Amino acid sequence: MSTTRRGLHRAWYVAAVAFVAILGSAGFRATPGVLITPLQEEFGWSAGTISLAVSVNLVLYGLTAPFAAALMDRFGMRRVVAVALLLIAAGSGLTVLMTASWQLLLCWGVLVGLGTGSMALVFAATVVDRWFVRHRGLVTGVLTAAGATGQLVFLPVLAQLAQGPGWRFASLTVAVAALAVVPFVWWLLRDRPEDVGTTALGAAPGAVRPEPVRTNAALRAVTVLVSAARTRPFWLLAGGFAICGASTNGLVGTHFIPAAHDHGMAEPVAAGLLAIIGIFDIAGTIASGWLSDKVDPKVLLGVYYALRGLSLMVLPGLFAATTEPSMLIFIIFYGLDWVATVPPTVALCRRIYGADGAVVFGWVFGSHQVGAAIAAVGAGLTRDHLGAYDLAWYAAGALCLLAAGMSLAIGHARGR
Repeated sequence: MSTTRRGLHRAWYVAAVAFVAILGSAGFRATPGVLITPLQEEFGWSAGTISLAVSVNLVLYGLTAPFAAALMDRFGMRRVVAVALLLIAAGSGLTVLMTASWQLLLCWGVLVGLGTGSMALVFAATVVDRWFVRHRGLVTGVLTAAGATGQLVFLPVLAQLAQGPGWRFASLTVAVAALAVVPFVWWLLRDRPEDVGTTALGAAPGAVRPEPVRTNAALRAVTVLVSAARTRPFWLLAGGFAICGASTNGLVGTHFIPAAHDHGMAEPVAAGLLAIIGIFDIAGTIASGWLSDKVDPKVLLGVYYALRGLSLMVLPGLFAATTEPSMLIFIIFYGLDWVATVPPTVALCRRIYGADGAVVFGWVFGSHQVGAAIAAVGAGLTRDHLGAYDLAWYAAGALCLLAAGMSLAIGHARGR
């Protein structure tokens, strides 16, 4: 049967579990943004030093994704996600014992980076590919919005904990939350519709689903990369998404709070503004998923990047003016655009690369995080040497305008 006894397709339950896991992953990964100032104050580490650990986190968050997608094909989503949550718990919990900056790099950079990378947006793409034929764009938008929701739920709470009981208490809270999700994922997440005697939502009667991949996961991930790298759309998608990462996770996600602090804004207030970005990102990303089913995805990408670039270019003036209404307008506008780029990017990967679409998106997402890592370190060094973040905001805005042009240049490639 394709539905549960109450008439609701099992795919919606799997999507709900994935939403919770992605929500937690996004919240866990965003935590370093509220730890930069407390770590500077306690250990005397520079913004560049702390940003290096964040940068390693961002790189692994992205580069783990294609291998995680291949591992999910080989061993199943449930096992991969459960192990990823255990890595996050270990990495976050061990930070309370650190005494040197290299330990921050190991815990938050390596362990949390690997864990969150295994539950990155490629997990959402895998769930959608396996469990949905109908409403793919919409569900991709909803699962992508889970990242914004995680930011909304975790950032204000962790900022308060870091400023009150201390950053160690905040880190332990992340570790406990990650462990709490493990049994939930293990009991309720299922790898494929066939595991519970059903078919994907919207699949034609008698449709034959592909057999699980039994080849070496790492070999498949690399093989898909080599094949996709021979095509022009891959480089346009990867280049645009690298700029996407630089202008979101790397810059705003990592440095907005310390930049606001430079202008006299309390950290909980700045974290609250990032949470508002999360609120509007939910609406923007779901709407983008719906539009991806109806509008040419490359046109959507071009519009999103252009609007983001213009908004970043006005941000330094808003910080200097410290006028709350203007800053709120930026937060709302930027929030609607934050992760709206993901559904059309997933749609293009699926359209152009067919059955390899999820793994290709994993590599494209890897470029997103490389861009984020470069921006995280670059913005930290900019702050160290120039005393302000203004140049970083202007540079990110200009790059977004370049990404808009790259997106519109993606041709109507034939699916393979």
